[in-house]
This record gives sequence, C-alpha cells and structure tokens, in this order.
Amino acid sequence: QNNRMAEKSNNKKYAGATNEREKDTRQNNILAAKTVADMVRTSLGPRGMDKMIQTGKGETLITNDGATILKQIEVVHPTAKMLVEISKAQDIEAGDGTTTVVVLAGALLNACQFLLEKGIHPTAISDGFQIALEKGLDIVDEIGVKIDLNDRDQLIKNAMTSLASKVVSQHSDILAPLAVDAVTKIIDKNTATNVDLRNIKIVKKLGGTIDDTELIEGLVFPDNRPAHSAGGPTRVQNAKIGLIQFCLSAPKTDMEQSVEVHDYTTMDRIIKQERRIILGMVKKIAETGCNVLLIQKSILREAVNELSIHFLAKKNIMVIRDIEREDVEFISKTIGATPIAHIDNFTAAKLGTAKVVEEVSVGGEKKVTKITGVPNQNQTVTILMRGTNQLVIDEAERSIHDALCVVRCLIKNKSVLPGGSAVEVELAQKLNIYSRELIGVQQYIVKAYADALEVIPYTLAENAGLNPIQIVTELKNWHIKGGKFMGIDIKKGVIGDTYSENVIQPSLVTISALTLATECIRMILKIDDILLSRQIIKYSNEVF
Repeated sequence: QNNRMAEKSNNKKYAGATNEREKDTRQNNILAAKTVADMVRTSLGPRGMDKMIQTGKGETLITNDGATILKQIEVVHPTAKMLVEISKAQDIEAGDGTTTVVVLAGALLNACQFLLEKGIHPTAISDGFQIALEKGLDIVDEIGVKIDLNDRDQLIKNAMTSLASKVVSQHSDILAPLAVDAVTKIIDKNTATNVDLRNIKIVKKLGGTIDDTELIEGLVFPDNRPAHSAGGPTRVQNAKIGLIQFCLSAPKTDMEQSVEVHDYTTMDRIIKQERRIILGMVKKIAETGCNVLLIQKSILREAVNELSIHFLAKKNIMVIRDIEREDVEFISKTIGATPIAHIDNFTAAKLGTAKVVEEVSVGGEKKVTKITGVPNQNQTVTILMRGTNQLVIDEAERSIHDALCVVRCLIKNKSVLPGGSAVEVELAQKLNIYSRELIGVQQYIVKAYADALEVIPYTLAENAGLNPIQIVTELKNWHIKGGKFMGIDIKKGVIGDTYSENVIQPSLVTISALTLATECIRMILKIDDILLSRQIIKYSNEVF
C-alpha cells in the first residue's frame, strides 16, 4: 500500500514538473516573439518612427519598412525568427503591410498569454483562432469594394496610401503614378491575374532629386558608358545590338603558364598574331551589321582590351562594357537579342534592335546610356531613380517597390478596403457579435481574437500623437452605428470616412496579414518544448 502511494506521488510530481516546463517554454516563446513585435510597433502608419540600422559592413540604412528592419537585425531565438519569416512572407505575397503583420502577431500573442493564464488549453486556443480567422476573411470580402483596372486614378490612390508611411511620402504624387504606369504597361488589363515584377527594372543614379525619377520604355545603364578612348560613336540610330559573353581580347591558355621571349622578332610575331586574332573577331562582328556591342563582365580576364576597342571604333561600332551577368536576361527580353557565348555563333539572327542608343546627360557631369525604341515595349520597362544621397535613393527604391507590389495585389485580387484601421475595427466589432453565437470556450477565444485586432487603431493613434483610448472608443461607436468605412484620418487627426478621403488599400494586404499572423501564432501555441540536437557528421570512405 505504501509503495503504491509513493508511486502515485512520484507520478504527480513528474506530471507537475512536465506541465511547469511546458508553461515555461510557451512563456519564453511568447516573450521572445513579443519583443520583436514591440520593436517595429512604433514604425506603423504614416506618422510612424524610422529606424537607423548600421550593418556589419559599416553601411547605414534609414527605413520604417518592417521587412527591411527585421531582415537587417540578427535574431537568435527560433520563435522570434518565425515573426521575421512572416514579415518576409508578407513582403513576397503582398509587398505592403509588413509591419502590420508583425504588430498583429504580437497582439495575438498577448491574447494567448491572457487565455493561457485562464487555464484554457493551447489546442483549444489554436482551434478558436482558426474559427475567428475564417469568419474574419468572410467579413473582409463583404467590406471589400470591387475596382476596374482601367480606372487609373483608383490604382494611383492605392499606391499613394502605401507611400504615405514612407520617408519619401512627400513625393508620392510623382512615384505613385509612375508605379501604376510601370505595371500597367507590361500587362493586359482585361486578362491579367498576376504580374512578374522582374520585368520592371529599378536603376539608381546618384544626383538630382526624387522629382527627376522617370519611367523609360527601354534600357538604362547608369554606370556603363560607351567607350570613348578610341573615338567610338556615342549615339547610334537604328541600332543592331549584339550581346556577347565571350572576351574580345588576346586568348590565354587554360592552365597558368608563362611564355619566355628572348628577342624582339618573337615579340613582334606574338603581337601581330594577337592583332590578327582580334581583327578577325571584329570583322566577323561587323559583317553581321552589328553597330552596338554589349559586353558581359568577365571574372577570368579582361573582357575587352584597348586594341579591340580601337578596331571596333574604326568599324563605327559603339561598345558598352561590363554588363552584369544578372542583367543579361532582362536585356535579352527587352531588345530581342540572344546572348552569344562564342564568336563562331555570332550571326545577324541573334542581334537585338532599337531605334536609338545614346549617352545622355542627367544633370551636371553625370551621364547615363539609354536604349529606347525597343521592339518588346509591352514586356519590360525601366525606372531610373534619382536622389540627393545614397540613403534617400535606397529608401526611394524600397518605397517604389512597395507601391509596385500594391498595384500587383490589385491585379491578383481586384478589391479594395478603407484604410486608417477601419477594417480592423469593423472586424473586431463583427467578430464580437459572432462570438455570442458560439458556445463554450470558443466564445471566449473568438472575443479575445477580436479584441486583439484593436491594436492596429490604437497603435496608429498613438504613433500620430493622438489620444488612443479616446480615438478607439469613438471608432467603435461609429462602427456599431454602421459606419464601416470610418477610420482614423491621420493628417487631420480626426475620425472620418477614409474611403471617401481616398485612404484605401488592397484587400489582399489585409487578407494576407490576417492569415499569416494567425498561422504563425497557432504554430507557436503548439510548441511545448525546445530540444537541441547534436549533429553527427559521418565521413564516407569514398575519396572526393
């Protein structure tokens, strides 16, 4: 009898210790993830603060983009890394709302902590959050307003809302139309369901202001200027463009070797042979009618030397050197050229075409090379970004990428929602009503989910310097009365109809943020222990 009682006592102690460890693990996970959420919370909204980040290389970034901030910082805790990953996923899926998704996840974690302290099982919380998410997505569909892709003004308003929270927000009237035009030029508005943003190349050139940013239907090389050393042309009309990936210089042996020359006759013979080889290659290029030559950068040896540039200039062929490998595909698609890997394959059929290739001034002594009048005008476009310093121009590039992603969201899901946290307050109010229809513990969980959504209007008001409690209370009253488009007008510091004020955002941004945040929290709730594995490296007997 005594043994049986002792065994029961030990089992209780073991179960108690296990439960305590599970609680500690969850608490640590929630705390780590909330720390990440709290870090970016002050960057939410048009009046959010910016972060200055110093990278390991000594570079400095100034941004308030959630994905950029989290990508740059070093996160060690595995659960905190999950919040970094959902921010990346939001950036890939929607391009905007990267801060919102992390702040939302932090609020849901707070709700989880409150529910766990009440003794509710993590699995029940996870299931309740899924019920709330499914109902929430249905409510978002009901609130959404369908749009027509041919309505350019509507697309611009969405892009401007995205740019409103950026460092370059004062230039949104220039960047928003530019982003809309860039996307609409490369799609068929009537049939498109997605857009490949790799067909829009953003090129940065230091100098000027953001107002000088322009959209070019063609190519721009900011640093690759035509070779001037031998007096070659700097402007070519009706260009036939060759894109080569081989070297226009003297051949070298495959192995590292040295050639010893003991007299001038031998030296002269070697130089003549090199000249003959290069001249033969230049003649073959000229025979195809090529008058512009783009040469890919070589890592093994110099891609082109002064002698080959001299011969090409004599043939009146423009030479643009050091084309980056990653740009080759975009250039090929734009001008209709085929990259040529060997001189024997250089034929007229592989040449691209353009109306004009020229070196143009972009203010002061700064120049760029433009290729315009390209055959595939509806497939690719280039945006030439300008800025007074590198920090501004880098942030402008990130901002216009977000604006491009917003337009892409509208192509994938042709529906918009009111901004200024109107959607989140409407969701909270409708989910609160829905929770009363449920029975048992699910009612409590769905209500906690609804209350967590109020973190968005609270944070927006707080970051704008308003009274968050007063603003959120007024907003809730408006939504109870049926004002589903009522949100925070940050510029005026009051509550207003954000849809009529043109503060709108794509439905896909909110749908993606809700889904990703909820999925991440459900995954964190299911973790009850963190185990470390020792990786054993097995060596094979094979010799490599």
